[in-house]
Amino acid sequence: MTDATTLTAERADLLESLAAHRHFLRFTVQGLTDEQARQRPTASELTLGGLVKHVAHQEAGWVRFVLEGPDAMATPTDDVGFQTWADEFVLRPEETLAGVLAEYVQIAARTDELVRTIPDLDATHPLPEAPWFPPGAVRSARRVFLHIVAETAQHAGHADILRETLDGQKTMG
Repeated sequence: MTDATTLTAERADLLESLAAHRHFLRFTVQGLTDEQARQRPTASELTLGGLVKHVAHQEAGWVRFVLEGPDAMATPTDDVGFQTWADEFVLRPEETLAGVLAEYVQIAARTDELVRTIPDLDATHPLPEAPWFPPGAVRSARRVFLHIVAETAQHAGHADILRETLDGQKTMG
């Protein structure tokens, strides 16, 4: 094992945090039909299937950012790009919850491998220009992985509310 692939305590903590929050998100949607995964049980536009799909696609995008830089996360500039981004929040009729979950497993495995093997967690890229990023900001690989943990945890909480509203099922308790 080289220094780049040594599982340090920091990398182990990142992997454990990612696994824990991914588990809560996946657990929250277990046993749902595709129809239930498409329902909007609250006033928001969020659906359980859409949340899982969004979290998976965002994680994949952030991994591309770590590997390729800001062009991997460019803000959409046309109607097709915006529609693709909007579709990320929706479980389309041709999609299944099982399919989205399977894609998420593959994306998570790729992320976990990168957490284990990226040579330098301090390696940075400038963030792409977007209204939600400060001008000139940069992100290290470490900060990206922490962001994925935070986003997964936040959306797992959203999913828990949606699921409880949908059928009374609670993730915890």
